[in-house]
Amino acid sequence: MPKPSEQDSAAPVVWLLTDNKPGHRNQLKGLGNRLRVLAGASLYWIDAAAIKVPIWRTLLAAAPPMDPELPHPDLVIAAGSGTHRLLLSLRKFRGTRTLVIMKPGFPLSLVSGALIPAHDRIQPDSRIFVTRGVVNTITPLAKITEKREALLLIGGPSPHFDWADDVILGQVSHLIGHYPDWRWTISSSRRTPKALQDRLDEIAGLRITVVHPQQTHEDWLSHQLSASRAAWVTPDSMSMVCEAATSGVPTGLFELSARPGSRVAEGVDRLVREGYIGQWRDHASVMAGKVSQDHSLWEADRAARWVLEQGLLPRKDKVNQRQHKGTRH
Repeated sequence: MPKPSEQDSAAPVVWLLTDNKPGHRNQLKGLGNRLRVLAGASLYWIDAAAIKVPIWRTLLAAAPPMDPELPHPDLVIAAGSGTHRLLLSLRKFRGTRTLVIMKPGFPLSLVSGALIPAHDRIQPDSRIFVTRGVVNTITPLAKITEKREALLLIGGPSPHFDWADDVILGQVSHLIGHYPDWRWTISSSRRTPKALQDRLDEIAGLRITVVHPQQTHEDWLSHQLSASRAAWVTPDSMSMVCEAATSGVPTGLFELSARPGSRVAEGVDRLVREGYIGQWRDHASVMAGKVSQDHSLWEADRAARWVLEQGLLPRKDKVNQRQHKGTRH
């Protein structure tokens, strides 16, 4: 059963097609939240795996039977390859626009628009919005805390960087040793090697809290960032890097060797060059809050405004006008 947001019937309707992978869901939620704020959109989550779409429906743009209680969509947004069959089958729904997040495996001419990160090296096109990194649910903080509290986000092996437990542990120890009056929260991930997790657990103490992924909840990261004056992130996860940078908390990267040709490594490096995050050698500046914050990284907001500018979703007042004219489907 789809889950509607709490909006009145005059709101423009957005369907969010999800494969329920956390990263993809996070991008949908981030964009959806901003469309709700900026356009009064009513959001409906649809589990793409629960709807069988034969390939012929995808090819012919023949929508499968949908829940009759769903209001007709103004915009359908999909993230994850597992949602693409359903997205393409809906592309000829009367009065509906379609939007895909991330570079798909099908021609972009088949959808109304696409949000694609710069590191995917896509050719410019009027229907493409190029994002700096990954859209997420984090909202920039109005004010950074003055308490000396830092957050360390530890990932794990990936195809994009040469992972080394000893290197990461050495940098963690360096920070803790050089800033003895700070409190530290260290959060590992599902990809963190057990050997490293065990060594992190060993350094937990009065000033150091180690959090395992199963101890966190959906809003844990945003709450923790709001309580932090500095954040350090391993570069293997573009999502983690972008979430920390979006918060506005001074953010630095742990140092790992990038693998040649990695698009993710290239994307992280671009965020460094553009001043959104600091490198390991900048740790004194990050801890002093001197990392450049002249411009903020809030891709969910930028993307939502582009969606509205492109006319992919009508604003609430436009929907009211359509309903008064009796043209609402």
